[in-house]
Amino acid sequence: MSAADTLGKLAELLLSGDIEVVDLSARLGPDTPLLKLPPELAVDTPKIEIHTISEYDDKGPFWAWKWLKLGEHSGTHFDAPHHWITGRDYPDGYTDTVPVKNFVAPVNVIDCSKEVAENADFLLTADGVRAWEAKHGPIGKGEWVLMRSDWDRRNRSEAEFLNADENGPHSPGPTVDCIEYILEQGAIGWGTQCIGTDAGAAGGMEPPFPAHNLLHKANRYGLASLCNLDKLPPKGAILIAAPLKIAEGTGSPVRALALVPRA
Repeated sequence: MSAADTLGKLAELLLSGDIEVVDLSARLGPDTPLLKLPPELAVDTPKIEIHTISEYDDKGPFWAWKWLKLGEHSGTHFDAPHHWITGRDYPDGYTDTVPVKNFVAPVNVIDCSKEVAENADFLLTADGVRAWEAKHGPIGKGEWVLMRSDWDRRNRSEAEFLNADENGPHSPGPTVDCIEYILEQGAIGWGTQCIGTDAGAAGGMEPPFPAHNLLHKANRYGLASLCNLDKLPPKGAILIAAPLKIAEGTGSPVRALALVPRA
């Protein structure tokens, strides 16, 4: 079958509904939970603002439109390599220079929801990934790896989503060897359903914040605050996650989508 025939078949399957388009993004607005940095840094992403320019009124009688104020790493978002100091030197490490073919790739979904329900600080290890591969097949070069935790069910409340106490935030994520292993396998990126790509306790790891540190050092990408991963199979879906083409952007909110064969 030629490439043109394959695309034609894909179009047929999309139109018939045999391939479903699943929305993996959270609603973006003033109530969207945002990352809180340590008090000594005292620089947080500002709250999202949405302002009306006109809505069929004297400022614009026939049209409605708005202007926005938001940080690059707000809501469901893409982390580009330049987001972290280890990835700062890549010329193709900004949202406007990343090769566009990298925004569409097969996806592996590792279900950790049961473990996370029992322990909010659950960490996925390299051995955990290998055990998943033994059941579902190897992670291929150029594929995404997503950690399903069902944490998106908390995102209606910032306090519940951040889940922080006097000891810091408590949320699941990867260990250092987990990220090292998926990079060895050739993964193009790592994604989670939490506020960021790292676990709440990642600041105490060595190196700290391994998802950020190691992914971006390898010129790879991150996705955070994903939703609806329970609607994806372990393998067989295609992930589409295209950031806005922001000039020298370190990241961007995205409308992440998955193409999923209907059961």
